[in-house]
Amino acid sequence: MRIRRELARGRCLYLMLLPVLLFYILFHYLPMGGAVIAFKAYKPLKGIFGSPWIGFDNFLEFFRSVYFVRLLLNTVLLSLCTLLFAFPVPIILALLFNELRNRKLKRTVQTLSYLPHFISTVVVCGMIVDFLSSAGAYNAVRALLGLPPRLVLLDAGAFRGVYVLSEVWQECGWNSIIYLAAITGIDAQIYEAALVDGAGRFQRLLHITLPGLAATIAVLLVLHLGRTMSVGFEKVLLLQNPMNYETSDIISTYIYQRGIQMMDFSYSTAIGLFNNVINCVLLVSANAASRKLTDYGIW
Repeated sequence: MRIRRELARGRCLYLMLLPVLLFYILFHYLPMGGAVIAFKAYKPLKGIFGSPWIGFDNFLEFFRSVYFVRLLLNTVLLSLCTLLFAFPVPIILALLFNELRNRKLKRTVQTLSYLPHFISTVVVCGMIVDFLSSAGAYNAVRALLGLPPRLVLLDAGAFRGVYVLSEVWQECGWNSIIYLAAITGIDAQIYEAALVDGAGRFQRLLHITLPGLAATIAVLLVLHLGRTMSVGFEKVLLLQNPMNYETSDIISTYIYQRGIQMMDFSYSTAIGLFNNVINCVLLVSANAASRKLTDYGIW
């Protein structure tokens, strides 16, 4: 009876929640049953249940593959580079926005920093390719400086830098919104008390704002670590070419190549399952470490 009353009282809110629940059930939870083909020699004509069971053969084949070390290393390094350079930028940007006193200037700068987030990844990659092409702006500037042209996207060593810089430009403004919201939740009386006590702007930032952001930073860091093995597939695939495979070939693009292009469904599912298990382990471990070190976590 209590549950029925609660449902009746909040029926409008539950109806609003229903499409989200259906989305996750239909496109996230129900497809999990298909992961069983990772342990089978799946043949579409035989179906999931008619295909022969082969156990862990697909996993062992991947672990013994000549690509395994390169794929794993590239995925981890690209994710760590993104974490080290792209994760702190929204925090710094939010702190800088918070210090702006001119509201018109603040709104203008914020809007400009948010805009790249709404540009399609395909368009962003097209812009990067044009910018770094032989006739692009980058080589035009090099020519003015008397330097020889450089095709950056054909340089495997420069790929991670291009990817991380594009991620910073595209997402830093949007991601700063969360930190700005957390800053506005800090009690203004604490700032006033610190000002009365003679604390300067930097001291207030160091001893009030940053501690007030600690919980948000910890939770977002845990979530980011939980996606370590799922680093941006679309952008990597669109910027990838045979000349930079050495550093751009990651697990998610390899799954696409084997699963979609080569139609090796069992093998690609096994790789995807391995990838998700590693992500799950990292998420649980990062959350446990965060709870122990900072008392904050996602559960």
